[in-house]
Amino acid sequence: MKSVFIDGSAGTTGLRLKQRLEKRNDIKLIQIDEKHRKDIEYRKEAINSADAVVLCLPDDASKEAIKLVENNNTVIIDTSTAHRTNEDWVYGLAQLNDNQKEKIKTSKKIAVPGCHACGFISLIYPLISSSILSKEIQINCFSLTGFSGGGKKMIADYEENQSNLLKAPRLYGLSQQHKHLKEMNKITGLEKFPVFAPIVSNFYSGMEVMIPLTSSQLNYGVTIDDIKNTYKNHYTDKIIKYVDDCSEDGFLSAVAFQGKDNMQITVQGNDERFMLIARYDNLGKGASGSALECLNLSLGFEHYLGLEL
Repeated sequence: MKSVFIDGSAGTTGLRLKQRLEKRNDIKLIQIDEKHRKDIEYRKEAINSADAVVLCLPDDASKEAIKLVENNNTVIIDTSTAHRTNEDWVYGLAQLNDNQKEKIKTSKKIAVPGCHACGFISLIYPLISSSILSKEIQINCFSLTGFSGGGKKMIADYEENQSNLLKAPRLYGLSQQHKHLKEMNKITGLEKFPVFAPIVSNFYSGMEVMIPLTSSQLNYGVTIDDIKNTYKNHYTDKIIKYVDDCSEDGFLSAVAFQGKDNMQITVQGNDERFMLIARYDNLGKGASGSALECLNLSLGFEHYLGLEL
């Protein structure tokens, strides 16, 4: 039996992961009494006695938690933004390429992708690596998310606040400095940050990442069919799948994969103008689902164990 400590189990991601692991008989959860939850000595003991630690903390707190590790055996899986572009950490998107799953299995430091970044990278990485898109391209991206991605304060705002402003979708990240931008560029290899428009709306969880393109933005000789075939060949496991026809009577809902840990990719439009679209749950493949994948792989469990697919 493997032992796991979740540092930050009271947050949205940590709580959901804890609920998943409590159902398993192959994992022992190391837990700290509530009154000692923030005590450094108790946390240090828990971290160093665990086979794996999942950090569900803000960036600065995650960096401080790393300093508590005093051994070379504990696997650290960080769900914050703190280490996603750090060369010493493996990016925890198992479907990224043929080698990524093995890297996750053998690494002691794994950074879980950001929720928006997970969809963006899943759409763009195969097209850059297949020379369908140039690294120099300037990309526009819209991402529609449920309010649970904003954490406890935003959840409380939406569930308790009656303001009319919360009843309609709200654009944020207005300064074009969203914290996921760095990993979006680093992992895909893009040389320019995308023009990124994240939008939060009045539903609990779900995510829809949309990238509009025109045929003029593709490398010479490339067609929309080449993009579709690239996705079909690149994504062959149970987690990320390409689907041609997936609309709901002409609509694509952002909550279609609510409660699930997989992702659906599609291309919609015509030969001249089209959209790359990824749909998944911001709390599933966009957070705790990816963390659970990484945990399974790093501890030698079956990849899909405990995932909702």
